[in-house]
Amino acid sequence: MQKELKTEKLPIKMWLDEVESGALEQARNLANFPYAVKHIALMPDCHQGFGMPIGGVMATREVIVPNAVGVDIGCGMCAVQTSLTEITAPQLRKLLSAVRSRIPLGHRHHKHGQDPERMPPVDEDRPMPVVRREYKSATRQVGTLGGGNHFIEVQKGSDGQIWIMIHSGSRNIGKQVADHYNRLATKLNAEWNSPVPRSHQLAYLPLDSEAGQQYIREMNYCVDFAFANRKLMMDNTLDVFKSFFGKDFRFAPMINIAHNYAAFENHFGQDVVVHRKGATKADQDTIGIIPGSQGANSYIVKGKGNKDSFESCSHGAGRTMGRKEAIRTLNLSEEVRKLEEKGILHAIRSQRDLEEATSAYKDISQVMELQDDLVEVLVELHPLAVIKG
Repeated sequence: MQKELKTEKLPIKMWLDEVESGALEQARNLANFPYAVKHIALMPDCHQGFGMPIGGVMATREVIVPNAVGVDIGCGMCAVQTSLTEITAPQLRKLLSAVRSRIPLGHRHHKHGQDPERMPPVDEDRPMPVVRREYKSATRQVGTLGGGNHFIEVQKGSDGQIWIMIHSGSRNIGKQVADHYNRLATKLNAEWNSPVPRSHQLAYLPLDSEAGQQYIREMNYCVDFAFANRKLMMDNTLDVFKSFFGKDFRFAPMINIAHNYAAFENHFGQDVVVHRKGATKADQDTIGIIPGSQGANSYIVKGKGNKDSFESCSHGAGRTMGRKEAIRTLNLSEEVRKLEEKGILHAIRSQRDLEEATSAYKDISQVMELQDDLVEVLVELHPLAVIKG
C-alpha cells in the first residue's frame, strides 16, 4: 500500500501514489457511503468510472450497489497455456484470419443462436425478468468479443510456452441488467429520501428486498454468461489452432477470472458484500490474470491474500486518458511504430483505433510494482498478435 487518506468517514487505502481528481472524488463518496464498512481500497490501475472508480473495491452491509459493479457485469479474463513453444509471423497471420472468421467482433453477433448448452441455465422458479427478456438475443451474442478494450491475444510466456488470452464480458445482457437495476435503485432511493446524494451515482438496493434479491440473481447470471462467452470464444480459438497444428497440439485447463461483480465474503470478521469494479480477487487460493494494454506484457499471478485490499488486486494497467482524448491527441504513426518495433501484429489501423493505443494506458510494469504485496507473478506474457473488435 502506498498511501492512506483519513479525511472521510472511512479511510481510503491506495495502492498508487497519485489519483486523478475525478476518481478521488468518487472514492471520497464511497468512503462516506452509509453502508460501506472498514475502508475503501483503490488498486494501482484506478481511474474514474461512473459512481465508483474503476480499480475500486468497496465492502458493504445490508445493501448492494449496481453502479459499484458496472454495466459490463462479469467482464474478465481467460487464458490457456498451449504446448507450442514457437510460432512464426506468417502462421500468426493465418491463425488470426481463421479466428476472425469464427468469432464475431465489435457489434457483430452470430447469425443464429448457439447451442443452449453453451448458455447458463435460467432459474425457472425465481423472477429474472431482464434475463428472460434478453435470453434469445443472448444466444446469438455468446461467443462474441465485443469492442472497446476487449481482445484476443497470442502471447509468448516467460515459461517458454505460447499462450492464448481473451478479455470480454457479458455483452448486451449485462448492460441491460445493470441499467435496469440502477434505474430501479435510483427511483426507489428517491422515494425513500435516501441520504446518499443522487449526484454520487451510488443508488442501492437492500439485500432483504425483492429488488435486491432479483438483482443478485440476474447479476450472477451475467457473471456466468460472461464466463460462457469467454469459454466459447476460447474453444473456437483452440479449434483453429488444433486444425492448423494437428494432433500434437495440446493445452492446459483454462484459467478464468472476473473483475466486475459483487460477492458475499467474510472480511475482518464481518459478512459483507464485496464490490469489485475493475478489480480482481487475489486471495491465496486464486490464480488470476492481469493484462497489459495493447503491445504491453500481461501476467498470470497468484494472490497473496492481502487483507487490506479485501484480497483484491488490479484488473489491468488502467487508463491515463479517456477514449476521445486518446483519439484526439495521440499520433497514429508513432503508436504504430511502437508496436511494429516489438514485432507485434496489432490492431491499430486508424485514428479511431488510438482509443486502445499503448499510450492511452498506464505502464503495466509500474502497476505491477505497486501491487507486489497483493500478487506473486507466476508467468509474464509478451504479446505476439492481437485481435480487437
